[in-house]
Amino acid sequence: MSLSALAQHPAVSIAITLLSYALAVRLHQRWRSIPPIVAACLPIIAMLLLFHEPYARYNLGGNYLTWLLGPATVGLAVPMYRNGKILRRSLPTLALIVLIGSIVGMITAGGTAWLLGAPLPVVMSAVPKSVTTPIAIEVCRELGGIPQITIALVILAGVLGASFGPPLLRLARIHDDRAIGAAIGTASHGVGTASLVHRSEMQATVSSWAMAAAGVFTSLLAALLKLFLH
Repeated sequence: MSLSALAQHPAVSIAITLLSYALAVRLHQRWRSIPPIVAACLPIIAMLLLFHEPYARYNLGGNYLTWLLGPATVGLAVPMYRNGKILRRSLPTLALIVLIGSIVGMITAGGTAWLLGAPLPVVMSAVPKSVTTPIAIEVCRELGGIPQITIALVILAGVLGASFGPPLLRLARIHDDRAIGAAIGTASHGVGTASLVHRSEMQATVSSWAMAAAGVFTSLLAALLKLFLH
């Protein structure tokens, strides 16, 4: 049976994805500098390019894994529940931090696209790149952007934040769990938050809350931006 025929079975792409990630995790355990998400993507990309397989065909199984993102995201509420008392004491400060982070993220993303000469729809597509995909898509549509571009930027923000966010924060001498969680959750949504689960429960707790708050703040700020544009 040809690779093309095999790739039409969702179980094949699911197995390849899980195997790639399992190997990436082993590499990360051996060499901590290797980001597991990036390491898992590289062999899959290489395989698709080598055998000239379209991503749409490979993603037949990926749709099932994507569906699991919903329950996985809900599961992030568990550390929030465990550390609810500590989280409540820091909420006013965290809310201000996430609000500022959301504003900075929207301005830097949209501003960079504008400075590079991108047309307005592309600029608006970049604005919500730091929030979770469902919210980002709706914000993009409200602003007249292009959802496909927004989805790509959201994925990129999540992967980069999960892979390089914690090391960069350590390099900047930021070691407080709440500060790290707020930064990752605000900038890298669910992908970044998931990467913190095995690092620190407090980081995952704050990041989960920051991810949700960033979605709310970004939606409100986008509504104000839409009024300004019109």
